[in-house]
Amino acid sequence: MNFDKYPLTIGDTAMVYEFYSEGPKGIVAKLVIYRETYLRNFYNLGFGDKDGETGAIDDSVITNNGDSQKVLATVASTLLHFTDKIPHSKVIAVGRTKSRTRLYRMGIYNNLEMIQEHFEVFGRKDNRWQPFDKILNMKLFL
Repeated sequence: MNFDKYPLTIGDTAMVYEFYSEGPKGIVAKLVIYRETYLRNFYNLGFGDKDGETGAIDDSVITNNGDSQKVLATVASTLLHFTDKIPHSKVIAVGRTKSRTRLYRMGIYNNLEMIQEHFEVFGRKDNRWQPFDKILNMKLFL
């Protein structure tokens, strides 16, 4: 993706990425963490603010720092790095809330052509995976 992105700090195993959002709310530490699921080669993409006290990811915070496109482009760049380091992986993403899921769905839709240069994209609807469709109310993305 050719969007403006934040510089990343990559963890030792390509499972953890950190960057800093900059905007009207100040400088906010962000984390992207990939976690193995119970399914072989399936990983969950977790994303949110870094808790200043615990260092853990907080995906319930709404930062509103005016840089959502840059933040989403940065998160997408971690996906390219992650899948390069862990080939044949399948990555699942879901928003914590309906509005976050809608934001992810719109981000995928608005950049689908570029995304499909690297990935196949599916959504979960009626308990089955199907090709991504903006119109369907998909709640989970692969």
